[in-house]
Amino acid sequence: MPQRGSSSRLSDDELAAWQGLLRANVQLRRELDADLRRSHQLSSSDYDVLIQLGLSPGKSLRMSELADEVLMSHNGLTRIVTQLQSTGLVTRERAPQDGRAVHVSLTAHGQEVLRAANRTHLAQLRALFLDRLTDEQLHQLRAIWDAVDPTLVAGRPRRSG
Repeated sequence: MPQRGSSSRLSDDELAAWQGLLRANVQLRRELDADLRRSHQLSSSDYDVLIQLGLSPGKSLRMSELADEVLMSHNGLTRIVTQLQSTGLVTRERAPQDGRAVHVSLTAHGQEVLRAANRTHLAQLRALFLDRLTDEQLHQLRAIWDAVDPTLVAGRPRRSG
């Protein structure tokens, strides 16, 4: 791994790389969120909760696991889950074997909404980002994220339970 100087100032390339990452992240998230809200009345946080449940075994996760997956505080997640529950997209119930644990599950209606939102989201993701890059650039970008933190690309292993 290349070592950079310990200067308190970034080089022009370092600054451009960092600012590019920040700006691209904000702009892409803003546009993807607006599209999900317009097309499916879901925020990107709602969508993230639904997609994590959709990817999990049994379409269900403990609240603590779900909070880890969506990188959100328990309080923030509780607010989102409550709203998703009120619209019939998820259910929330205490685990029979451990009354302290709460499981959140995707409902059949939630799965339908997720499928529709996923089609829209992936089309926008391709149009705004992926289709603008060559295969070589995608490979390089993946290698960059892997160098920064291998779990960003590979994902964290799911906990069982």
